[in-house]
Amino acid sequence: MLQNISIRDFAIVPQEELEFVHGFTAITGETGAGKSLIVDALGLLSGNRADTDLIRQGADKAQLSAEFELPQGHPAVEWLRVAEMDDGTSCLLRRVISRSGRSRAWINGTPVTLNQLQDLGALLIEIHGQNEHIRLNQTPERYRLLDTESEYQDLLKQVSGDYRKWSSACSELERLRQTAVLDPAEIELLSHQLEELESNALPADEIRELENEHRRLTRGSEFMTALESADQELAEGPSEAGTEGIVDQINRVITTLKPALEADDRIEESVRMLKEAAINCDEARQNLQRIASKVDLSPQRLQMVEGQLSQLHDLARKHRVELEELPNAIDALAERIENSRSLESRLEECTLAESETLKSYHLSAKKLHKARAKRANELGETITSAMQGLAMEGGCFKINVEHQAESAPSDRGSDKLSLLVSGTAGVPAGPLSKVASGGELSRISLAIKVARHTSRRDSDTENKIMPVQVFDEVDAGVGGDAANAVGQLLRTVADAAQTLCVTHLAQVAACAHQQVKITKSSKNDAVTVNATPLATVAREEEIARMLSGKVSDNSLAHARELIENSAA
Repeated sequence: MLQNISIRDFAIVPQEELEFVHGFTAITGETGAGKSLIVDALGLLSGNRADTDLIRQGADKAQLSAEFELPQGHPAVEWLRVAEMDDGTSCLLRRVISRSGRSRAWINGTPVTLNQLQDLGALLIEIHGQNEHIRLNQTPERYRLLDTESEYQDLLKQVSGDYRKWSSACSELERLRQTAVLDPAEIELLSHQLEELESNALPADEIRELENEHRRLTRGSEFMTALESADQELAEGPSEAGTEGIVDQINRVITTLKPALEADDRIEESVRMLKEAAINCDEARQNLQRIASKVDLSPQRLQMVEGQLSQLHDLARKHRVELEELPNAIDALAERIENSRSLESRLEECTLAESETLKSYHLSAKKLHKARAKRANELGETITSAMQGLAMEGGCFKINVEHQAESAPSDRGSDKLSLLVSGTAGVPAGPLSKVASGGELSRISLAIKVARHTSRRDSDTENKIMPVQVFDEVDAGVGGDAANAVGQLLRTVADAAQTLCVTHLAQVAACAHQQVKITKSSKNDAVTVNATPLATVAREEEIARMLSGKVSDNSLAHARELIENSAA
């Protein structure tokens, strides 16, 4: 629900604060008073493009804001949560248009892009006016009109699922068709290369060990000298007679410390560490001896290792991989050979899968078409019925559902939707954008809203929360009983969604739950606009003025009668 709107230095409005009530609000005033400025402000707050001409003369910037109360379940609540801009049950939109041409926007105090404002604005506000045909003639909007809140939601999901399966099968089939087919000679060559790799390549850890062994063999003398010297230092000490090895020295230190240990048990930890050091040194010595005993430093072994490494390097260069990646080259080559040998059978399988998924898609798309055609007929009749009381007697509204089985599949089926309308009797129905006037388009939008509201009310479909409905010029070219019908229909729409309507008809304004009067005044060559919610007496006087151009006893009586009858 739109709670309030704040306007500052916008067009000819210096500053205005306006609060709204739930239900139907009529915006009235003299011709040219600026009634549509509120609609324009809401349009900018829902993401419409800004123009510096909208800034009041003499001001540096125009500032607009609107606050909404969002009940649980409103789609805007989820949008705000995902965008991490939620603020409980309220939503504040703010926009500033600078004289420099820069426009900035905020949602709940967070700076946002125009696209973000448009996305959220579409969930909060729906404006119906002269350009209504542009929105209604957009393909996605036609599908939303027909499919939203329909009884065939399961069919929509089935068609979408079948489309995804078919699309996946097509992608795999195309990938296989792009795969190069190998002739027998190429397969034979690759098989020979695979056999060569499998016979000579080693696992990565064995390659690393072979390289380590090669380093040992090329430094054999240095390697053995280091092992022998370390063994002497650990066990025998240097070659000079009478010098102890490290292990013997540690053991002698332990023996030396025994008297001190008896006197102070704090030394026990040091003794324990020395014993462990002696054990570790002895184990290290034994390990070095084992290594030394197994080392083969023969020239024959060096020659064999160098030959094996050379062969491995040749294979790596041949297959353009690093030495350690030779095992991966084996897997890739084996997969390529297997894919080539099985390509024909896989193509057959995938071709069959593409055919079967396409068949399933067409079956579900045909079922969807039947359900859509039925709903299109029912919804068209309901909208046509609503049009009869809106100065379009004999007019009709049709939703044409053409099943195009030969067209490319899509996730919403194979139906082409078109909207056809006739505003008067005897005129053939034609494309909405070409045969309807601006006022008719706005009234058709009203009829659509009423029809959808009736559809929800008469079905078991859970009532969804609708955006605020804003109508501009919905009563253009309307008078008499048609004006009463427009007012009552707007009041009906307001049962499902808060509704605002700019109107110059007393019959329409009398049906509102709230009436706001727009007045324009001039002072010192400055034109200003004010918006005033009308209390009972002021409202009666405004409706009386709308009826006869002036306030008289007769027009006041007629105004009271209209208000009483509209609430009955």
